Amino acid sequence: MSEVKNVVIVGSGPAGYTAAIYAARAQLSPVLYEGSVTAGGALMNTTEVENFPGFTDGVMGPDLMDSMRKQAERFGTTLITDDILEMDLKSSVKVLKDGSGNVVKSKSVILAMGSAYKEIGLKNEKRLSGRGVSWCATCDGFFFRDQEIAVVGGGDSAIEEATFLTRFASKVVLIHRRDSLRASKIMAERAFANPKIEFLWNHEVIDVLGEEKVSSLALRNTTTGVESKRDFTGLFVAIGHLPRNELVLDQVSVDSEGYVKVKDNTTHTNVTGVFACGDLVDHRYRQAITAAGSGCQAALDAERFLSHE
Repeated sequence: MSEVKNVVIVGSGPAGYTAAIYAARAQLSPVLYEGSVTAGGALMNTTEVENFPGFTDGVMGPDLMDSMRKQAERFGTTLITDDILEMDLKSSVKVLKDGSGNVVKSKSVILAMGSAYKEIGLKNEKRLSGRGVSWCATCDGFFFRDQEIAVVGGGDSAIEEATFLTRFASKVVLIHRRDSLRASKIMAERAFANPKIEFLWNHEVIDVLGEEKVSSLALRNTTTGVESKRDFTGLFVAIGHLPRNELVLDQVSVDSEGYVKVKDNTTHTNVTGVFACGDLVDHRYRQAITAAGSGCQAALDAERFLSHE
């Protein structure tokens, strides 16, 4: 990796893989760092994706990511299953260091690190992680067969988690701090029609209780302030995401929520030769198709940048 690359893409998922497809077809010979654990992004933890264009009967999230990965590889992308640990983006030649100690230099960088699950921030949430507390229904739902479990959240992600968990649990209680859902109408209607989903409105979880594993949740009514306790053996947290900006927080501009800022309707950051796409930028739409679209934009922006270099 001693030679200077045209473009290095950091992160996979719909944004990263699409950026790689377009950059590779433009003969830029992109290098994509897809992550040692997080390769494929959040869709690797998703079941059926029904709204990605071109799949009449839907497609499983991991299958969609595998197809995108193979397509990027087919056109000549160098895929590296490792993490970037350090970046120096300030010079005209960007310098990146991976988890194996390798250094790669590039004329441009596309940031596609995505986002991470947001935690509630409770005292025992971390302690009981993997022992009843989870952020991934498809990963852990099987372990809660015939049990009563809770899901916290009110958006599409929470509804999807709750619906999936009804395959295993005897009852899924969706806890939401408001009296209505933020989820799309079609997702909400499915949940309301599911006899195994119960809605606990105007409540928030204030602690997770249990010694070796989750045994119950401490709750507070957001309207009256009254506190209570209810037995559950599992808690699935689906309250949103945080952008994975740790590597670039001190190098590119971010907004008040930590999402990387881009200029106007482009993927240009405030640093010349650095582009950002996907959930690292988008806190409004957050869909696989919009992430893929912004990955396309990032590759096109990088191509034009390199052609005028």
